[in-house]
Amino acid sequence: MDKLDHISRTTRTVLAGVGDDKKTGAISFPLYHSATYRHPALGQSTGFDYTRSGNPTRMLLEETLADMEGGARGMAFSSGMAAITTLLLHFKSGDHLIVSEDLYGGTYRLLDQIFHKFGISTSYVDTSDVMAVEQACTQKTRALLVETPGNPLLGIADLHSLGKLCRRKELLFLVDNTFLSPVLQRPIEFGADVVIHSATKYLGGHNDLCAGVLVAADEKLGEQLYFLQNSSGAILPPQDCWLLLRSLKTLALRIERHCLNAQVIAEWLLKQPQVTEVYYPGLPEHPGHELNCRQTDGHGGMVSFRLDHAERAAQLLSRLELISFAESLGGVESLITLPAVQTHADIPVAERARLGICERLLRLSVGIEDANDLISDLAQALDG
Repeated sequence: MDKLDHISRTTRTVLAGVGDDKKTGAISFPLYHSATYRHPALGQSTGFDYTRSGNPTRMLLEETLADMEGGARGMAFSSGMAAITTLLLHFKSGDHLIVSEDLYGGTYRLLDQIFHKFGISTSYVDTSDVMAVEQACTQKTRALLVETPGNPLLGIADLHSLGKLCRRKELLFLVDNTFLSPVLQRPIEFGADVVIHSATKYLGGHNDLCAGVLVAADEKLGEQLYFLQNSSGAILPPQDCWLLLRSLKTLALRIERHCLNAQVIAEWLLKQPQVTEVYYPGLPEHPGHELNCRQTDGHGGMVSFRLDHAERAAQLLSRLELISFAESLGGVESLITLPAVQTHADIPVAERARLGICERLLRLSVGIEDANDLISDLAQALDG
């Protein structure tokens, strides 16, 4: 993309692959389904040998992802969990990781029930508290894994301060950027070594593909992670690479509408007598509001809220008509979940209770529909 370096990141993403197929001049970059590639002669290669190791469609996608995050190398995987599993293969028995306590339940399950068996220990910390993170460091600590905003309580971690701490302690700084996307937040600018995405969410944006992403800040680490990607093999197939690349071209537009809708809905929820708490970084009342304003270009499309009774939460879920009661997030269609019994069910009950992930807490992924229609749906479901 060197010829496009002087234009904005958004424009470069829209133009990704345009005219790169010199033979045809295709505006939409071709989808290469080939599993293997013919060698010109003994000892020669076109640069592609076997599609697990590299595919032209995946290569363009990975280059585009790296450019969007401001990193050196991007890698596309078959799911977000495949991406983070491959990243964790970088560590060895005896290593210790510090991880956000406000995180996706699947990441907790992976660390607690799988990598724990291989001798990798984990401390879960409130990563919005930099001092608590520093106090959790040991001589065996090798990395800090942060989700910001957190999931599902939308806590905000200070990326700048945590980046400085990781450099001082010589820790890898790993940031899950799924909730905001590189349109709103670019953790590498704050010192992150690796950025993680469940690309099923905002990057894909249409609830029609499953994908994961790693972006490494420097070439050396990127090469190490590529070795793990190629060796373990959980790569994103060409068809899904093409779909994801297509989706990225409208990401900035979609994110703008997600943010506008979420702000309106969060402000409306604050006024409802049945709602006891609203978690959205765009609200001045949110404890991380000012910090999020400093380190992002917007507050995203995720809103969590707590109702006065668990029965009312169940009633709301059963009465919604436009908003779908479904797992996942980040698509153009609005989705709502009950984290305690869905996305975070694998976190022990006592830990969920300590964090406040109860059966009164709902997580709303605000889509790009008309905000007034979404509010009407919520209103009739709340009034019941």
